[in-house]
This record gives sequence, structure tokens and C-alpha cells, in this order.
Amino acid sequence: MASAVPAFVWFNGSIIPAGDVRISPFDHGFLVGDGAFETLISYAGVPFAQRRHWERLRHSCESLGIATPDARVLYQGMLDVMTANQMPDARLRITVTSGEGPLGSDKGDHPPTVTIACGTLKPWPETETLVTVPWPRNERGALAGVKTISYAENVRALAFAKQSGGGEALFANTRSEACEGTGSNIFFVGNSAVITPPLSSGCLAGVSRALVIELCRRNAIPVTERAVPMGELASFDEIFLSSTTREVQAVARIDSVTPPAAPGPVTNRLRLLFKELAASDLDP
Repeated sequence: MASAVPAFVWFNGSIIPAGDVRISPFDHGFLVGDGAFETLISYAGVPFAQRRHWERLRHSCESLGIATPDARVLYQGMLDVMTANQMPDARLRITVTSGEGPLGSDKGDHPPTVTIACGTLKPWPETETLVTVPWPRNERGALAGVKTISYAENVRALAFAKQSGGGEALFANTRSEACEGTGSNIFFVGNSAVITPPLSSGCLAGVSRALVIELCRRNAIPVTERAVPMGELASFDEIFLSSTTREVQAVARIDSVTPPAAPGPVTNRLRLLFKELAASDLDP
């Protein structure tokens, strides 16, 4: 069942009723997917890790040739939309498109379209099941590592995973190395050491991914960024995902691969450390 649409959104600088929002049919986000976005979560009315999310949004916008909205404006917009909807614990979505343009791929000269919406937080199960999809991530593509609104590939991959009994998809890259999920980064644990694919694998530079790596280093948990061939998945003791909304979530199965522990001791420790971080520092 679809969740109810919140009553208000932040649209180009103003809080307005969601039903009154009108985006031009010539907006390039609508026409060609020319835009970037960020998803954040809010704890008690405060967006978590907002500085890191804005920095990644800036990288995505610069990669796409879109002017990046001011960080202070976006932060206030998130506060305003949560207040308007009386939703202090929320999932927040910032979307920036290149604005109106021609019907083809050429850019227009209009200002960006910027929206901020909020919704309820989705509870995740303790463990997740992954299905490897038959379409590889292109680690050398123009949009590799850029968080764009061109998400049709992810939509198709997630649908494929769910039709196959999974809850998240796993992409390999063109070198048959583990890359990422549709909305998550992946980590592997072997001999109490944590391994995650490097950014050169084509995966997104996840905010939670970076925080997990930093938590490992601060807490004497060995961590390495290296290529993980798909044929190596069965050799690990634990596997887990990270994302803004999942935080740290154990993986119970990838296709026919079942890790010995789900969640295992390292995953459990990092899950606790992540929750402690979020409780003590909302802008790490």
C-alpha cells in the first residue's frame, strides 16, 4: 500500500501545498533525467550528516553542470518542510534539476528546479536478501559515482530482485566485481576484517559508507577498500549493507550464498557504533 503524500513540500524556496506544485513539462529532470538528489533522515527534527550530503550533492551538480543550491537555504528548507508537515522524524528528499530546456539533450538557460519533500521512515528487517541482477554497472560511465535522478536502471533492478524473492539487488561491474545495491553500499567481513569495494568499482560514494569506514578506523577494526570478485562472495564470514535509511543492515543471503552469521559479531558491533554516532553527533 502506498504511503500518504505529506501535505506540504518546499518548492523553489517556498512551502506550498503538495497538490499545488506545478513542474514544467519542459523541465529537464522530467524530460531527460538531468538532475541530482540526496536522501537524508532526520532525528528529532535535525537532518543527520547534512554537511556530507550537501557536499555530495555539490559534486553531483557540478558533474552535471547544474548550479548547486546554497547549503544554508537547503538546510532551512528541510527544517521548514518538517515543521509544515509536523514530521520531526522523517525521510527527506532534496531534488535538483537543471530546469526548463529544449526537447532534446541540449541544456536550457533557465535556473534549476529545487524541491524538498519529506515522508515517514520505513522500518527495515534485521537482515536482507540480495539478488544479483544481470545488468552490470559501468564503472567507466559518465555518471559513475554521481547521484542522479536517472534511476530507471535501479527501478528495474529492484523489481527484478523482488520478483526473484529478494529485498535488494546487487550490481556487479563490467569486471565482474561486486559494486553496490540500488540504494546501498556493500561490505564483507573475513577473519574479523572489513572489506568494501573501492569507488573505482563504480559504486556511489555513500555517506553511510564513509561513516562506517571511519568507525572501523576509530575502533581498531581492520578495514580495506579493494576489488571483490563475484566468485569470492562465498568465502566471507559476514556481509552487510550501509545506507542512509538502513544504517548498517546484515545480509542473510546473496543468490545461493549464505554467510555463516547474519548478523555476525562485526556487523553487530558496527550497527551499534553507528547508532551511538547518530545519537551523539548529528553532523559528523
